[in-house]
Amino acid sequence: MPKAQFPLSLSCLKEAVDQRAAPTVVLCDGVVAGFADLYDCDPGTSCRIGNVIVSPHFRGRGVATRLIQEMVDVAADEYNAKRVELACFNNNTAGLLLYPKLGFEPYAIEPRQGPDGEPLALIQLRLTL
Repeated sequence: MPKAQFPLSLSCLKEAVDQRAAPTVVLCDGVVAGFADLYDCDPGTSCRIGNVIVSPHFRGRGVATRLIQEMVDVAADEYNAKRVELACFNNNTAGLLLYPKLGFEPYAIEPRQGPDGEPLALIQLRLTL
């Protein structure tokens, strides 16, 4: 898995956003607390949620729940999706505890390798709408 190079150029960020749908931020007191987007949207069928990022300063305050709910709503309303999918690494305990509470069910596990070569599991989850 390649590591991101920082600082990212504006053209690189624009290209990344252009390949995604519904880039969404959650603001808390005017500060960006979290971000998520959609990709691989197949109207009438499904969308995938990606790039769920919550600032460490805002974790445990419902930001991830709000982001996921918004992404599900956009997938249903704008893409008429019948299911929404996402992936979560096994070391993301908070995500793995949150997603089932929001109705997502695991359906596959893929072997992956972390940046330092450690084995990871990428858990695929889906929500049927």
